[in-house]
Amino acid sequence: MTILQSVTPSPLPNERSAWEKDRDHVLHPYTDFSSFTATGSQIIEKAEGMYVTDSTGRRLLDGIAGLWCVNIGHGRREMADAIARQVMDMDYYNPFGASANVPAAELGARLADLSPGNLNHVYYSCGGSTANDAAIRIVHFYFAMRGKPGKRKIISRNNAYHGATYVAAALTGIHGTKYGFAQVGEDFVHHISAADCYARPAGMTEEAYCDFLVGEFEMRIDQLGPQNVAAFIAEPIMGAGGVLVAPKGYHKRMQAVCRRHDILYIADEVVTAFGRLGEWFASDAIFETQPDILVSAKGITSGYIPLGATLISDEIYDVISRPQCEGGVFSMGLTYSGHPVACAAALTNIAIMEREKLLPHAAKTGAYFQLRAQSLLTHDIVGDVRGRGLMLGIDLVADKATKQALPACEKAAETIFRGCVERGVIVRPVGNRIILSPPLIVSEAECDTIISAISEAIAAFTASRCG
Repeated sequence: MTILQSVTPSPLPNERSAWEKDRDHVLHPYTDFSSFTATGSQIIEKAEGMYVTDSTGRRLLDGIAGLWCVNIGHGRREMADAIARQVMDMDYYNPFGASANVPAAELGARLADLSPGNLNHVYYSCGGSTANDAAIRIVHFYFAMRGKPGKRKIISRNNAYHGATYVAAALTGIHGTKYGFAQVGEDFVHHISAADCYARPAGMTEEAYCDFLVGEFEMRIDQLGPQNVAAFIAEPIMGAGGVLVAPKGYHKRMQAVCRRHDILYIADEVVTAFGRLGEWFASDAIFETQPDILVSAKGITSGYIPLGATLISDEIYDVISRPQCEGGVFSMGLTYSGHPVACAAALTNIAIMEREKLLPHAAKTGAYFQLRAQSLLTHDIVGDVRGRGLMLGIDLVADKATKQALPACEKAAETIFRGCVERGVIVRPVGNRIILSPPLIVSEAECDTIISAISEAIAAFTASRCG
């Protein structure tokens, strides 16, 4: 799950201080320790609009929006001013009990207006992982308050990504992320198949594949016992798992199964919310589902400051807001829950998106991006190109007919990533896939630049294999 690796020789003397300090003292997410000591990190020093600049002065088009999140683009003065203004007005005060702040209250009301259905209550946290952890703890508390404490099992999916805190990591279905780590939640977290249309059996129609996936879900509920299953959690489109788009009608049918068995439906919209698919939230607008709980982060502040939001329905709130005993309290809390500076950033981010009409822009440009990307299928090693809006996944294969993977030793995606950087574009290599998620402000010309860089990098890799 490489994010950005060094693609240059050891830094120049005037860069070396930051490079060495980082290498010697900073533990990065998903570090490849087989090469990190020698290569270190590529230091990014500046960012503006669609571009970031590394410590060598190289300007790179950010094809992954930081990490799915910088929706409004980098370096917005309006965001900086709003953050600074809030720091000077009131930087922080504790959020516990009956203490509150204005930005958190205003954002809560705004999220209730924007979110689907009756998701009118928000629990704030510091990011997507903690927001998903909070969702599961609320689910368990909810059923306990309803007199069903045994209803605690959660069904997730293979290849799902829900975070890196302990419970969120247990929910995650990318099992390669768990090697060597102790596991928690094995007694209550279970996985079913990913909704991966490209990987469906040869000859199976999309409709039949949807039938299979829904049937598997029903069988797993029967296996675990409906009285024991509390929730199903799903990304509308899987992000880190490969930009996997489910067959038509999948989410709506999965939710119907949940309704029949008194199972809560959790939509993990950490990636898809706030415009990536051209909508504030994708669940209802695109996939015709009404979540009981909706999790968001990333685009809520466009990555300017960490913030997570777990939105819950009126029905859940009505249950968990009842004192469980005399003097009982809802004993969940984070020091930085509803941090005023983060909430002020979120409100400004939303205002920018509305004023600049970034949602319709993302929908229009996203359609162009998807169409333009289909040209990559002319390459022999490109097996599939898929996505929606400004989410794109490219599968690299050794054989298109059999979908056989390229040998791991070739490090195809990482090599193509480096080739793209040489051409001034950042993409994301994950296994044998290339993933794209540019900021919502991306233009059609910049979409062309991204796709052209990938195409050239793929051609160069293919030529080196043949050589």
